[in-house]
Order: sequence, then C-alpha cells, then structure tokens
Amino acid sequence: MVRFGVVGTNWITERLLEAAAHVKGFELTAVYSRTEDKANAFADQYNAKHRFTDLEEMAASDTFDAVYIATPNTYHADQTALFLRNGKHVLCEKPLAANAAEVSHVINTARDNNVLLMEAMKSTLAPTFKMVQAHLHKIGPVRKYIAGYCQYSSRYDKYKEGVVLNAFKPELANGALMDLGVYCLYPLITLFGAPNQVQAQAIMLDSGVDGQGSVLLGYEGMEAVVTYSKISNSHVPSEIMGERGSIIIDKIGSPEHAEIRYNDGTVELLTAEQTYPAMYYEVEEFVNLVQQGKQESELNSYERSYETMQVMDQIRKQIGLVFPND
Repeated sequence: MVRFGVVGTNWITERLLEAAAHVKGFELTAVYSRTEDKANAFADQYNAKHRFTDLEEMAASDTFDAVYIATPNTYHADQTALFLRNGKHVLCEKPLAANAAEVSHVINTARDNNVLLMEAMKSTLAPTFKMVQAHLHKIGPVRKYIAGYCQYSSRYDKYKEGVVLNAFKPELANGALMDLGVYCLYPLITLFGAPNQVQAQAIMLDSGVDGQGSVLLGYEGMEAVVTYSKISNSHVPSEIMGERGSIIIDKIGSPEHAEIRYNDGTVELLTAEQTYPAMYYEVEEFVNLVQQGKQESELNSYERSYETMQVMDQIRKQIGLVFPND
C-alpha cells in the first residue's frame, strides 16, 4: 500500500482522488490546506487521518510515503523540492514547474534523494494515446502534427467584469500556455522529441498572461501546429498527418477515441477501452513505480518534462510572458 498526502484541496485534487479510488495500492492518509477548517473538511470527506496546515511539518511527517501537489504553478518547484528532500515520492500536477531551470532543479533533487518524481500529465498515459504511439508507424513518414486545446474559461466572465481569478494571474505562473498549451506540447515531444525551431504568437490580456496563442514548431521533414485558448472554444479534433494516412485524435488533453484514415479510404479504429476516469492511469503508473522502487517513469520521463518546459520557455520569451519565478 502506498500512503498518500495531498497538497491543495481544489477540484483537481477531488478529480484525482475519485480516480485514485479505483487504483489498487492507493491510500489517502494526509491532507494539507492553509486553513485548519478546510484541511479538516477535506480530510473528513475523504477519510484521511492526518491534517496539516504547515508544509514543513507535513513534509517531515512519517504518516505518508508519497504526495500529490496541486497548488498554483508558481509554488510547484519549491513544494516539490521540499517533499523530495524529506524522502517523499512526488506526483506533481502539470506543469511540473514554472520554467526549465526549476524543472532541472527538482529532477536533480529527486535523484539526490533517491525518490520518485513524476509530472501528472494524464493524456500520455491514457490507453488511447498508447494505441496512437503503437500504431504511428502505419501512416508512413509523419509530415504534420496539429493539436489544439481551446476552452473558454469559466473564470473569463469574471475577468471581463474586472475580477482577476487565479487562472489569469501571472504571479501564479498561470495563463493559457501553462494551463492548456502544455497538453498539446507534451504529447508532441513524447512522440517526436524536441523541435528544432519554435515560432510563437499570442493574445495577451491586461493582467499580463496570455489568453490564447499559436505555435509553429519545426522538425526535420515535419512541422507541428499547436493552438490553445482560454478565451474561446474549439471543437476541432487533433491530427497527425503521414504520407500513407492520418491519425485523428478526439481530444489531445484527454484522448478517448482515435482512428487512422488511410489514403485508400479505409479506416482503422485505435480506441482502447477506458474503464476508469481519465486521471486513473497517471495514479496507477505512479503507484506501480513506487512499488517497483523506480525513480522515474519511462513514459512521463524527466527528459520529457524538461524538453517540454524548454519549449514553453522559448514560447514565453517570444510572446513576452514573464513570471516571478524567472
């Protein structure tokens, strides 16, 4: 049994715990929140015995073996490093940190302390994505990758009324790229490695974050187009175009259905049965790695997290998106 603590008592932690309830070997034993009332309410809801309002005290506690961190992006690196130094395994919500220097720091901290660190990127561990990976060769040389994640934020209405919520605060290392763009870039780098060229543009909001953006990424013999937005919706699937056919993916951020459409008109379904909630597969991977004594996931690897963040750093530099962490 892997005993877990959670840092952050928000909707994403709730989604993770709902998924983790199906994972053999997962047990929630500790909860952190800044306020005692919230820590107690959340811990009561999920039957966690131990409650903390002090992170240092929590990190030093022996009441859990691993921690899931789901706080604002700006705190990811410092909090992750704190738990790693205390010998705890860390599953950190995407993005792993606010920039590549921080990603490098937490990776080195994990190695120095012989503990597991993994970025909680759900899409690349989804059964349908693994099917895409396994069948990618069938479409011949890949020439283009097109991925989009455009979702009108429920918090944008408040923003237009003059109330800036966390999602649109640069001081928390937020914005469209960090929240949604990463979902398009991480699978790209998983499948094809780091690009040779990056060209980005964005619509910046008055608060200082990007509301939406587009990126062209150049590879040897291939190009990628990535679009993301928190101020408009898109209903277009993502696509990987090869010389012999195309792979259509319903949702790049949470793939459930994929198919190959060959040049001759035939269609091959790549959809794998997904019995559990989307976040189940990242928790399952993480728990298995802890039980096997591994320090790194081969799928959501250190290199993948670092290369993705390097690309995101380049994008931010080009669009003028600056965080306190820089």
